[in-house]
Amino acid sequence: MKHVFVYEYLSGGGLIPSAHDATVDDEAAAAELLPLGLSMRDALAHDLLQVEGVQLSVAASPRAPRVPGNAEPVRPRVGESAFDFVARQAALHDVAWVVAPETGGLLAQMQQVVDPARWLGCTAAAIAVASGKRATLQRLAEHGVATPLAFAHVPEVQRWVVKPDDGAGAVATRVHRSQDDALSDWDRRSQPGSPMTIEPWVDGDALSVSMLCKARGTEMLSVNRQRIAIDEQGALSFEGVDVNAIALHSHQGRTLSALVSQVANSIPGLRGFVGIDIVWHPRCGPVVIEVNPRVTCAYVGLSAALKRNLAAELLADHSKERATEPRHG
Repeated sequence: MKHVFVYEYLSGGGLIPSAHDATVDDEAAAAELLPLGLSMRDALAHDLLQVEGVQLSVAASPRAPRVPGNAEPVRPRVGESAFDFVARQAALHDVAWVVAPETGGLLAQMQQVVDPARWLGCTAAAIAVASGKRATLQRLAEHGVATPLAFAHVPEVQRWVVKPDDGAGAVATRVHRSQDDALSDWDRRSQPGSPMTIEPWVDGDALSVSMLCKARGTEMLSVNRQRIAIDEQGALSFEGVDVNAIALHSHQGRTLSALVSQVANSIPGLRGFVGIDIVWHPRCGPVVIEVNPRVTCAYVGLSAALKRNLAAELLADHSKERATEPRHG
């Protein structure tokens, strides 16, 4: 019997450390992201409950007291921090699968408190790069991947975006009609320990790519269409994702398959389910916006769409990789 612990940060009781915006408080950010977190948690749990020989525990909290199916709910003790809770539960299980935002170093810190043999996900080095949006773009650009940095001096760029460098979702992300306005916003909202990033807004179709990253190679699972809205004040909001919307064998699919390999080579240590946010520019093709080193919303419904139990595959690959690691002593 393999004991698996699934922890999704918000439904497990955590709070976003900082919204990077005086108009958005922590509870508001948590409320915006909680439905997305629950959908990812429940999709993972549903798949894992189908796997023979798995006993599943799922983090619960007053914010989300119920867990899917016959999974066992586990809760933090009174006064126990999220990190102590995850460390304690991980030590009681064979595998810990954590879904947490990069904001404030949350995902990186979660990785640090879990025994590497139990951690299902990206390495510390990969998380460190992908947790900073600017650092991600710079790393990808160094490896020949198109990013918004390439548009910084393009005359036709008319809009600029300001967002938390380690932000989650579309929280505190604003689009401006001029670089001067964007710079003013960036200066106003940048604080020590809560850096903002500014970059050209790339026009085109908002897409994402879901990848299955293993030690022996990377597979592109799906190309998804993202629904993004911008209000009159320039505030960006995420309205959902259409999973597996573009065929892998299409022109776009073949182009993005090559891009996936480039990204994986640029950021060693990507493991498990990884998402890439992309804009397909009408003239330049795919432009990478960010890399998410964890399960994303595109996981929801993907196993059914592909007729594959992705959680079962990732669990099996984790076991295989642990079994082939050299033993010391």
